[in-house]
Amino acid sequence: MSTHSDPGTPTLVTPSLLRDWPLPAPGEDKYSRGAVLVIGGARATPGAALLAGTSALRAGAGKITLAVAESVAVPVGVALPECGSVGLPETTEGSVTGEGLQRISSYLDRADAVLIGPGLDDPELAESLLRALLEREESRTATNDGGAPAIVLDAYALGGLVKIEDDLVPWRGRLILTPNPTEAGILLGRDAEDLGADVAEIARRFDAVVSCQGYIAAPSGEAAAADEDSTLWKITTGYGGLGTSGSGDVLAGAIAGLRARGTSGAQAACWGTHLHAAAADRLASKLGPLGFLARELADELPALMLELNT
Repeated sequence: MSTHSDPGTPTLVTPSLLRDWPLPAPGEDKYSRGAVLVIGGARATPGAALLAGTSALRAGAGKITLAVAESVAVPVGVALPECGSVGLPETTEGSVTGEGLQRISSYLDRADAVLIGPGLDDPELAESLLRALLEREESRTATNDGGAPAIVLDAYALGGLVKIEDDLVPWRGRLILTPNPTEAGILLGRDAEDLGADVAEIARRFDAVVSCQGYIAAPSGEAAAADEDSTLWKITTGYGGLGTSGSGDVLAGAIAGLRARGTSGAQAACWGTHLHAAAADRLASKLGPLGFLARELADELPALMLELNT
């Protein structure tokens, strides 16, 4: 049964709002800016993990590790020399399985944000991966100073979320979800109709911060912890050219990178979603409304953050 209700008028995410909600100071070294682990990158889609990792670094994260299908781990590490690259077990078709998590155990323990989904290409195996991570979580003692990491889910990882909803207790309260409207419908179990209200419903249902096509929602507890009055925000910028391959991976990576730096989930989602959209505006003005590439979005993030955080 739907719990659909009116979440109220969203707070507009403007440059003024973000300047009054500044990002954490850069810190003295890479360790103070947080570590991101990206799990994804099947043999056919390693670029998605690359885009997410690049975006996390462009958003200011200090360290990035990409856990991808074993057959592409070396070329991924060469393509993004700033990352650590770890190979995970894969099927004969090159899809990442839920096995071999001991290979990334130390990275999971040290991560401030774990992004799962970019480049996963099999929904059933994505579900198996989520189950394996949750099983590990139940017996894990957090070892990083910031406690248990934020969990950011994108792409096929979102489809698996519905099937493991009853087992989500270890992740509740630190989830960030980045669905597109189709994926939002999967999470709702129905077509998304009123996106603002639907995004708020997903946030309540999964106790998660949610960013979907310019709307950001947070459960009331997350907003209170961040000293925010609002639980629903709306981005005021963005261009149609964002509808390009890899764009969602850049958004998820930016949010993960900002979250690893020490923001709240709501702040990471509002800042990351705005930066992603503003980058598209900037590229549209320089290159034209269509045809810019997702990787070029990531390149715009540092200058945009500087303008908004000074």
